[in-house]
Amino acid sequence: MPPHERPHRPRRPRGKWMALALAILVNIVFLGVLVFSVSWQNRAPVPITAELYAPPAKTPVAEPPPRAEPPPPPPRAEPPPEPAPPKIEPKPAPPPPKVAKPEPRPADIAEKARQENERRVKEHAEREKREREQKEAEAKKAEEKRQAEQRDRQQREVAALRAQAERETQQRTQVEREAQLRAQAERESRERAQQTIKATDSRAQAEWVDRIRSKVRDSVIEPPDLTGNPEAVFDVIQLPTGEVIDVRLRKSSGVRAYDDAVQRAILKASPLPKAPRPEMFERVLTLRVRPRD
Repeated sequence: MPPHERPHRPRRPRGKWMALALAILVNIVFLGVLVFSVSWQNRAPVPITAELYAPPAKTPVAEPPPRAEPPPPPPRAEPPPEPAPPKIEPKPAPPPPKVAKPEPRPADIAEKARQENERRVKEHAEREKREREQKEAEAKKAEEKRQAEQRDRQQREVAALRAQAERETQQRTQVEREAQLRAQAERESRERAQQTIKATDSRAQAEWVDRIRSKVRDSVIEPPDLTGNPEAVFDVIQLPTGEVIDVRLRKSSGVRAYDDAVQRAILKASPLPKAPRPEMFERVLTLRVRPRD
């Protein structure tokens, strides 16, 4: 990079360091003065001692006694009691000098500001942590409450669905039972109707067959030697108009002459009586003929 394109560094003010050095020097001088004043005022008090002496007692000068009678000895003077020494009360200690607080240094101010900032940051972090934990606890409690309500709602829905399914099952079972009863009643009714129809058809068919048998019997020429009431069974093949196409012997009566007579009578009776209803017509009609019926 060319020299003219290099970024210029900001110049530091020179008077800042000078002011800092002067402030430190003034603080040191101030502290020295304070220490000296405190040590000068805190000198130990010098104790004062006093000695008291009692004056000696004056002895009177006596004249020389006469030799004859010696004078009585003078009374012994007792020394006066020594006065008690004066009580010396100690002087109260002077109050400690007020030490002026030194002015805080910029480094101490910066350190204190840093500590205060750290304390505030720590308190803020702890407060945020407590708030976050409280919010998490409230959110957890709300989630648990929501889940409990959801479980209760699901249980109620399951119970309602189960009850509805049971009702539908009962209704379906009842409907099926009623349908079965109706079907059974209809089946029984049809069976009764069919039985009635069969009975009616049976009577009508029996009457129809009796008419055919009577017409055939009128045309039978019995052999003279016929005894008893033998039965001959024939299959009569006919048309819906009653015309006989063929006659086949299914079961002989045991008398050949009677069998031939009955077969000739069936052919002679053609056309046979018609069926009462078309559905009762039988192309191959089984006819039983006895001479004494």
